[in-house]
Amino acid sequence: GMDMPCTALTQHRAQLGEGPFWDAPTQALYWVDIAGKQALRLIGQNVQIWQMPEHVSAFIPCASGDALVTLSSGVYRLDLDSPGLEPRLTLFCVADPQPGNRPNEARCDGQGRLWLGTMQNNIGENGEDLPITRRSGGLFRVDADQRVTPLLRGLGIPNTLLWSDDGTTVLFGDSMDSTLHRYFIQTDGHLGAAETWYGPDQQGGPDGSAMDAEGYVWNARWDGSCLLRLTPEGKVERKIELPVSRPTSCVFGGDDLKTLYITSAQSPHNHPLDGAVLSMRVDVPGKLCTRFAG
Repeated sequence: GMDMPCTALTQHRAQLGEGPFWDAPTQALYWVDIAGKQALRLIGQNVQIWQMPEHVSAFIPCASGDALVTLSSGVYRLDLDSPGLEPRLTLFCVADPQPGNRPNEARCDGQGRLWLGTMQNNIGENGEDLPITRRSGGLFRVDADQRVTPLLRGLGIPNTLLWSDDGTTVLFGDSMDSTLHRYFIQTDGHLGAAETWYGPDQQGGPDGSAMDAEGYVWNARWDGSCLLRLTPEGKVERKIELPVSRPTSCVFGGDDLKTLYITSAQSPHNHPLDGAVLSMRVDVPGKLCTRFAG
């Protein structure tokens, strides 16, 4: 495996860091601590933290100047001028009405529509782990006009959402199957049958991913202490060792899009960098993140 120098971006350590988003126009990094109920934004050296009333899985800026946060009870708009301890939240929509579910993976496609994967809530009120006993999650698309389209059901732990440049296929994983699947997106917006794109291996389970300019996928491996760079055909091109045991997701950022930001979670191994956002320079630029269109 390749050992590329990796540093902690800030002093902040999350219980369950997730959902990194790089906003190129403002050169800002957005991410969340799901279990810690925090939405975080780094601009320059300054970290802003909004304390959420519920578990939050994603924090995505909007074209209109505010941001979306995906909370247990729904998708909300967050006023970015509101103070961290008194965030101003407005309900935007309820994507998944199923009680006992929470959001997990959420990303915007090239058209700026939010795709949101949900799962049985596995986090207690004090951040403790709860067992997952059912596949009650789903995948939903939320358009700028608040319309919600259910796409998949019966999901365990949805992770990774990446689209082809032409918008005709989506890569989507269910960590309970340890598999990343590719789906054809039909002209009516619904998904075709799942094709296995990258199956189970011995290097942790698939968590979040980012795509680089060459169409390769950088996949964080939960409990695998590494990222795998996968070819467009789903073959391992390289393995990048990480100083955390539970990397959760990654995104390309920086002014040249050649800095990889990697979120991580606490683990039983108590590594000093667990929960940090790691920063690593890489040799290929990534693709831009798309703001929510609404």
